[in-house]
Amino acid sequence: MVKNLKRRVSFACLVALVIVGSVSDLKAQDPQFTQFYANPLYLNPAFAGTARCPRVIMNYRNQWPGLTGTFVTYSASYDQHFDAIAGGLGIMAFHDRAGEGTLNTTNVSAIYSYDRPINRHFSVRVGFQATFFQKFLDWDKLTFGDMIDARYGFIYETQEQRGANSKAGVDFSAGILGFSKKFFAGLAVHHLTQPDEGLISGPGSKLPVKFTGHAGALIPLDRNAKESSISPNILFKQQQNFTQINMGIYVTKGPVVGGLWFRKDDAFILLVGLHADMFKIGYSYDVTVSKLGLSEPKGSHEISLAIQFDCRPRRRRFRTISCPSF
Repeated sequence: MVKNLKRRVSFACLVALVIVGSVSDLKAQDPQFTQFYANPLYLNPAFAGTARCPRVIMNYRNQWPGLTGTFVTYSASYDQHFDAIAGGLGIMAFHDRAGEGTLNTTNVSAIYSYDRPINRHFSVRVGFQATFFQKFLDWDKLTFGDMIDARYGFIYETQEQRGANSKAGVDFSAGILGFSKKFFAGLAVHHLTQPDEGLISGPGSKLPVKFTGHAGALIPLDRNAKESSISPNILFKQQQNFTQINMGIYVTKGPVVGGLWFRKDDAFILLVGLHADMFKIGYSYDVTVSKLGLSEPKGSHEISLAIQFDCRPRRRRFRTISCPSF
Protein backbone atom coordinates (compact mmCIF):
# COMPACT_ATOMS: atom_id res chain seq x y z
CA MET A 1 0.00 0.00 0.00
CA VAL A 2 2.83 2.36 0.86
CA LYS A 3 4.51 1.71 -2.51
CA ASN A 4 1.28 2.39 -4.41
CA LEU A 5 0.71 5.55 -2.36
CA LYS A 6 4.20 6.80 -3.22
CA ARG A 7 3.59 6.17 -6.91
CA ARG A 8 0.30 8.06 -6.84
CA VAL A 9 1.92 10.96 -5.02
CA SER A 10 4.83 11.02 -7.48
CA PHE A 11 2.53 11.21 -10.47
CA ALA A 12 0.30 13.76 -8.77
CA CYS A 13 3.37 15.94 -8.23
CA LEU A 14 4.41 15.50 -11.85
CA VAL A 15 1.06 16.64 -13.22
CA ALA A 16 0.90 19.40 -10.63
CA LEU A 17 4.19 20.77 -11.95
CA VAL A 18 2.63 21.02 -15.41
CA ILE A 19 -0.31 22.96 -13.98
CA VAL A 20 1.77 25.17 -11.72
CA GLY A 21 3.70 26.13 -14.84
CA SER A 22 0.70 28.31 -15.68
CA VAL A 23 1.55 30.69 -12.86
CA SER A 24 5.32 30.40 -12.55
CA ASP A 25 8.48 30.22 -14.59
CA LEU A 26 8.06 26.48 -15.25
CA LYS A 27 7.37 25.81 -18.91
CA ALA A 28 6.02 22.85 -20.87
CA GLN A 29 8.16 20.95 -23.36
CA ASP A 30 7.27 19.03 -26.50
CA PRO A 31 6.99 15.24 -26.51
CA GLN A 32 9.74 13.62 -28.54
CA PHE A 33 10.16 10.68 -30.90
CA THR A 34 13.31 8.57 -30.88
CA GLN A 35 12.81 7.63 -34.54
CA PHE A 36 12.74 11.26 -35.61
CA TYR A 37 13.46 10.53 -39.28
CA ALA A 38 10.52 8.12 -39.23
CA ASN A 39 8.37 11.12 -38.27
CA PRO A 40 9.86 13.75 -40.60
CA LEU A 41 7.04 16.32 -40.56
CA TYR A 42 7.17 16.42 -36.76
CA LEU A 43 10.93 16.94 -36.91
CA ASN A 44 10.99 19.66 -39.57
CA PRO A 45 8.16 21.00 -41.78
CA ALA A 46 10.63 21.34 -44.66
CA PHE A 47 10.44 17.54 -45.07
CA ALA A 48 6.94 17.80 -46.58
CA GLY A 49 7.07 16.36 -50.09
CA THR A 50 10.71 15.24 -49.99
CA ALA A 51 9.74 11.71 -51.08
CA ARG A 52 7.88 13.21 -54.10
CA CYS A 53 5.20 10.51 -54.21
CA PRO A 54 2.36 10.26 -51.64
CA ARG A 55 3.53 9.06 -48.25
CA VAL A 56 1.60 8.02 -45.12
CA ILE A 57 3.42 7.68 -41.79
CA MET A 58 2.15 6.49 -38.40
CA ASN A 59 4.05 6.53 -35.11
CA TYR A 60 3.47 5.20 -31.60
CA ARG A 61 5.60 5.86 -28.50
CA ASN A 62 5.16 4.51 -24.98
CA GLN A 63 7.57 6.34 -22.69
CA TRP A 64 8.62 4.89 -19.34
CA PRO A 65 5.92 2.20 -19.10
CA GLY A 66 7.39 1.16 -15.73
CA LEU A 67 5.95 4.33 -14.21
CA THR A 68 2.39 4.61 -12.93
CA GLY A 69 0.54 6.81 -15.41
CA THR A 70 2.72 6.31 -18.48
CA PHE A 71 3.21 8.79 -21.34
CA VAL A 72 1.78 7.57 -24.67
CA THR A 73 2.10 9.54 -27.91
CA TYR A 74 0.57 8.93 -31.35
CA SER A 75 1.03 10.73 -34.63
CA ALA A 76 -0.02 10.29 -38.26
CA SER A 77 0.89 12.29 -41.35
CA TYR A 78 0.40 12.48 -45.11
CA ASP A 79 2.55 14.41 -47.57
CA GLN A 80 3.56 14.59 -51.23
CA HIS A 81 5.22 16.87 -53.77
CA PHE A 82 3.25 18.88 -56.37
CA ASP A 83 5.04 20.30 -59.41
CA ALA A 84 2.30 22.91 -59.86
CA ILE A 85 3.25 24.66 -56.61
CA ALA A 86 6.98 23.85 -56.76
CA GLY A 87 6.81 22.24 -53.37
CA GLY A 88 5.09 19.83 -51.04
CA LEU A 89 1.91 19.74 -48.97
CA GLY A 90 1.42 17.81 -45.78
CA ILE A 91 -1.04 17.29 -42.96
CA MET A 92 -0.23 15.88 -39.53
CA ALA A 93 -2.26 14.84 -36.50
CA PHE A 94 -0.69 14.32 -33.10
CA HIS A 95 -2.04 13.16 -29.73
CA ASP A 96 -0.16 12.92 -26.44
CA ARG A 97 -1.72 11.22 -23.38
CA ALA A 98 -0.08 11.60 -19.98
CA GLY A 99 -1.13 9.79 -16.82
CA GLU A 100 -3.74 7.44 -18.30
CA GLY A 101 -5.64 10.31 -19.86
CA THR A 102 -5.16 12.88 -17.08
CA LEU A 103 -3.52 15.42 -19.41
CA ASN A 104 -4.20 15.19 -23.16
CA THR A 105 -2.76 17.25 -26.00
CA THR A 106 -4.05 17.13 -29.58
CA ASN A 107 -2.51 18.96 -32.54
CA VAL A 108 -3.59 19.16 -36.19
CA SER A 109 -1.17 20.80 -38.62
CA ALA A 110 -1.12 21.93 -42.26
CA ILE A 111 2.30 22.21 -43.91
CA TYR A 112 3.69 23.71 -47.12
CA SER A 113 7.28 23.41 -48.32
CA TYR A 114 8.97 25.16 -51.24
CA ASP A 115 11.66 23.29 -53.17
CA ARG A 116 14.56 25.20 -54.75
CA PRO A 117 17.42 23.38 -56.56
CA ILE A 118 20.60 25.44 -56.14
CA ASN A 119 22.67 23.50 -58.67
CA ARG A 120 22.95 20.00 -60.11
CA HIS A 121 24.05 18.57 -56.78
CA PHE A 122 22.40 20.59 -54.01
CA SER A 123 18.80 21.58 -53.16
CA VAL A 124 17.16 23.68 -50.48
CA ARG A 125 13.66 23.24 -49.14
CA VAL A 126 11.83 25.70 -46.85
CA GLY A 127 8.76 24.65 -44.88
CA PHE A 128 5.96 26.50 -43.07
CA GLN A 129 3.53 24.97 -40.59
CA ALA A 130 0.26 26.16 -39.05
CA THR A 131 -1.09 24.16 -36.11
CA PHE A 132 -4.35 24.08 -34.17
CA PHE A 133 -3.79 22.69 -30.67
CA GLN A 134 -6.00 21.74 -27.74
CA LYS A 135 -5.03 20.67 -24.22
CA PHE A 136 -7.48 18.91 -21.92
CA LEU A 137 -7.02 18.25 -18.21
CA ASP A 138 -9.23 15.80 -16.29
CA TRP A 139 -9.26 17.37 -12.83
CA ASP A 140 -11.10 14.37 -11.37
CA LYS A 141 -7.98 12.22 -11.90
CA LEU A 142 -5.67 14.57 -9.99
CA THR A 143 -4.63 14.03 -6.40
CA PHE A 144 -3.18 16.70 -4.08
CA GLY A 145 -1.28 16.74 -0.82
CA ASP A 146 -4.23 17.89 1.31
CA MET A 147 -6.17 14.74 0.32
CA ILE A 148 -3.72 12.43 2.13
CA ASP A 149 -4.14 10.95 5.59
CA ALA A 150 -0.87 9.62 7.03
CA ARG A 151 -2.52 6.32 7.95
CA TYR A 152 -5.38 5.75 5.49
CA GLY A 153 -4.06 7.43 2.33
CA PHE A 154 -6.29 9.48 0.02
CA ILE A 155 -9.51 10.03 2.00
CA TYR A 156 -10.09 13.83 2.05
CA GLU A 157 -11.56 16.28 -0.44
CA THR A 158 -9.02 18.74 -1.81
CA GLN A 159 -9.35 22.47 -1.22
CA GLU A 160 -7.44 23.30 -4.39
CA GLN A 161 -9.30 25.56 -6.82
CA ARG A 162 -9.98 24.07 -10.23
CA GLY A 163 -9.11 25.93 -13.40
CA ALA A 164 -10.29 25.40 -16.97
CA ASN A 165 -10.63 21.89 -18.39
CA SER A 166 -9.21 22.78 -21.79
CA LYS A 167 -7.23 25.36 -23.72
CA ALA A 168 -7.07 25.77 -27.51
CA GLY A 169 -5.12 27.98 -29.86
CA VAL A 170 -3.07 28.35 -33.03
CA ASP A 171 0.68 27.89 -33.37
CA PHE A 172 3.20 28.46 -36.19
CA SER A 173 6.53 26.84 -37.07
CA ALA A 174 9.09 26.93 -39.89
CA GLY A 175 12.10 24.98 -41.11
CA ILE A 176 14.80 24.78 -43.73
CA LEU A 177 16.53 21.77 -45.22
CA GLY A 178 19.59 21.55 -47.45
CA PHE A 179 20.63 18.28 -49.06
CA SER A 180 22.72 16.64 -51.73
CA LYS A 181 23.05 13.00 -52.69
CA LYS A 182 25.31 12.21 -49.73
CA PHE A 183 24.78 14.99 -47.19
CA PHE A 184 21.78 16.63 -45.49
CA ALA A 185 21.26 19.23 -42.76
CA GLY A 186 18.27 21.11 -41.43
CA LEU A 187 17.05 23.63 -38.89
CA ALA A 188 13.50 23.92 -37.52
CA VAL A 189 11.98 26.54 -35.25
CA HIS A 190 8.71 25.51 -33.59
CA HIS A 191 6.24 27.68 -31.61
CA LEU A 192 7.25 30.97 -33.22
CA THR A 193 4.30 32.75 -31.56
CA GLN A 194 4.77 31.03 -28.16
CA PRO A 195 1.07 30.28 -27.58
CA ASP A 196 -0.37 30.41 -24.06
CA GLU A 197 -1.17 26.92 -22.74
CA GLY A 198 -2.14 27.90 -19.19
CA LEU A 199 -5.17 26.16 -17.70
CA ILE A 200 -5.56 28.28 -14.55
CA SER A 201 -5.80 32.02 -14.08
CA GLY A 202 -2.56 33.95 -13.84
CA PRO A 203 0.05 35.58 -16.06
CA GLY A 204 -0.18 32.73 -18.56
CA SER A 205 2.09 29.87 -19.57
CA LYS A 206 3.72 30.43 -22.95
CA LEU A 207 5.07 27.42 -24.80
CA PRO A 208 8.79 28.19 -25.33
CA VAL A 209 10.29 28.31 -28.81
CA LYS A 210 11.97 25.03 -29.75
CA PHE A 211 15.09 24.99 -31.95
CA THR A 212 16.06 21.76 -33.69
CA GLY A 213 19.21 21.22 -35.72
CA HIS A 214 19.96 17.94 -37.47
CA ALA A 215 22.62 16.74 -39.92
CA GLY A 216 23.95 13.54 -41.38
CA ALA A 217 25.69 11.83 -44.25
CA LEU A 218 25.11 8.77 -46.41
CA ILE A 219 28.24 6.67 -46.99
CA PRO A 220 27.73 3.85 -49.52
CA LEU A 221 29.51 0.57 -48.84
CA ASP A 222 28.98 -0.63 -52.41
CA ARG A 223 28.02 0.84 -55.76
CA ASN A 224 24.37 0.96 -54.78
CA ALA A 225 23.88 2.91 -51.54
CA LYS A 226 20.36 1.52 -51.23
CA GLU A 227 21.79 -1.98 -50.81
CA SER A 228 24.53 -1.30 -48.29
CA SER A 229 25.42 1.94 -46.49
CA ILE A 230 26.16 3.60 -43.18
CA SER A 231 24.76 6.95 -42.09
CA PRO A 232 26.20 8.88 -39.12
CA ASN A 233 23.82 11.51 -37.72
CA ILE A 234 23.52 14.12 -35.01
CA LEU A 235 20.49 15.99 -33.64
CA PHE A 236 20.42 18.99 -31.31
CA LYS A 237 17.34 20.43 -29.58
CA GLN A 238 16.96 23.48 -27.38
CA GLN A 239 13.73 24.52 -25.67
CA GLN A 240 13.86 27.02 -22.81
CA ASN A 241 16.53 25.60 -20.45
CA PHE A 242 16.22 22.07 -21.84
CA THR A 243 18.99 20.86 -24.17
CA GLN A 244 19.21 17.50 -25.90
CA ILE A 245 21.91 15.97 -28.09
CA ASN A 246 21.47 12.69 -30.01
CA MET A 247 24.41 11.03 -31.75
CA GLY A 248 24.25 7.77 -33.64
CA ILE A 249 24.65 5.72 -36.73
CA TYR A 250 22.40 3.71 -39.07
CA VAL A 251 23.64 0.63 -40.95
CA THR A 252 21.66 -0.58 -43.97
CA LYS A 253 22.06 -3.97 -45.61
CA GLY A 254 19.46 -4.77 -48.22
CA PRO A 255 15.97 -4.38 -46.69
CA VAL A 256 17.25 -4.40 -43.09
CA VAL A 257 18.31 -1.30 -41.12
CA GLY A 258 19.97 -1.27 -37.71
CA GLY A 259 20.72 1.72 -35.55
CA LEU A 260 22.60 2.58 -32.39
CA TRP A 261 22.16 5.97 -30.72
CA PHE A 262 23.16 7.76 -27.57
CA ARG A 263 21.02 10.55 -26.11
CA LYS A 264 23.35 12.50 -23.85
CA ASP A 265 22.75 12.01 -20.11
CA ASP A 266 19.57 10.06 -20.82
CA ALA A 267 19.54 6.84 -22.84
CA PHE A 268 21.10 4.38 -25.25
CA ILE A 269 18.83 3.62 -28.19
CA LEU A 270 18.60 0.36 -30.14
CA LEU A 271 16.73 0.32 -33.45
CA VAL A 272 15.83 -2.21 -36.11
CA GLY A 273 13.87 -1.52 -39.30
CA LEU A 274 12.63 -3.41 -42.34
CA HIS A 275 11.89 -2.01 -45.79
CA ALA A 276 9.76 -4.28 -47.98
CA ASP A 277 8.26 -2.95 -51.21
CA MET A 278 6.11 0.06 -50.30
CA PHE A 279 6.17 -0.57 -46.53
CA LYS A 280 8.70 0.45 -43.89
CA ILE A 281 8.37 -0.62 -40.28
CA GLY A 282 10.71 0.19 -37.42
CA TYR A 283 11.03 -0.59 -33.73
CA SER A 284 13.28 1.14 -31.20
CA TYR A 285 13.89 0.81 -27.48
CA ASP A 286 15.39 3.50 -25.27
CA VAL A 287 17.55 2.01 -22.51
CA THR A 288 17.37 4.66 -19.79
CA VAL A 289 20.73 5.42 -18.18
CA SER A 290 19.74 8.53 -16.22
CA LYS A 291 18.82 8.42 -12.51
CA LEU A 292 15.23 7.74 -13.51
CA GLY A 293 16.15 4.24 -14.66
CA LEU A 294 18.39 3.12 -11.78
CA SER A 295 15.74 1.71 -9.43
CA GLU A 296 13.87 -0.37 -12.03
CA PRO A 297 13.72 -0.59 -15.86
CA LYS A 298 11.88 2.36 -17.35
CA GLY A 299 12.84 2.27 -21.02
CA SER A 300 10.66 3.52 -23.85
CA HIS A 301 9.15 1.62 -26.79
CA GLU A 302 8.51 3.15 -30.19
CA ILE A 303 7.01 1.76 -33.41
CA SER A 304 6.85 3.44 -36.82
CA LEU A 305 5.05 2.44 -40.03
CA ALA A 306 5.43 4.20 -43.38
CA ILE A 307 3.61 3.51 -46.63
CA GLN A 308 5.30 4.93 -49.73
CA PHE A 309 2.95 5.00 -52.73
CA ASP A 310 3.97 5.05 -56.38
CA CYS A 311 3.01 7.98 -58.60
CA ARG A 312 3.29 9.19 -62.20
CA PRO A 313 6.77 9.68 -63.66
CA ARG A 314 8.20 13.07 -62.76
CA ARG A 315 7.91 15.84 -65.35
CA ARG A 316 11.13 17.55 -64.32
CA ARG A 317 14.29 16.76 -62.43
CA PHE A 318 13.52 16.09 -58.77
CA ARG A 319 16.03 15.24 -56.07
CA THR A 320 14.74 13.13 -53.18
CA ILE A 321 16.57 13.35 -49.87
CA SER A 322 18.75 10.37 -48.96
CA CYS A 323 18.40 10.62 -45.18
CA PRO A 324 17.47 7.58 -43.03
CA SER A 325 13.86 6.45 -42.80
CA PHE A 326 13.88 5.52 -39.10
